[in-house]
Amino acid sequence: QAELEESGGGLVQAGESLRLSCLFSGQTMNTNDMAWFRQAPMMEREFVAYISWNGDMTQYPDSVKGRFSISRDNAKKMAFLQMNSLKPEDTAVYYCAAGSFILPKSGSGVDYWGKGTLVTVSS
Repeated sequence: QAELEESGGGLVQAGESLRLSCLFSGQTMNTNDMAWFRQAPMMEREFVAYISWNGDMTQYPDSVKGRFSISRDNAKKMAFLQMNSLKPEDTAVYYCAAGSFILPKSGSGVDYWGKGTLVTVSS
């Protein structure tokens, strides 16, 4: 049983940057794909970023491509989401996710979810 803990959320102004971190514990991280999702108030959960177990493959939706970057450090059991040029529409609770085989766009294959960290972007 793995546990995920996000950190790094907060309140920023539009155009600024934030870096979210996800601490993975409880089992070996390097057999798991990692992903970030977000959920804004009254909205469905949305895929934000994906990275394969070995870091060779990443995916992003068009809404964040070129602004967000996902990375991982298996030795430290951490995953990261660097968010640049933030916009008010990026405001949401951001969730870290892990699974042995995640299908990014659908979110299927996620075995573990973190509790989320709130990102608020003011205009």
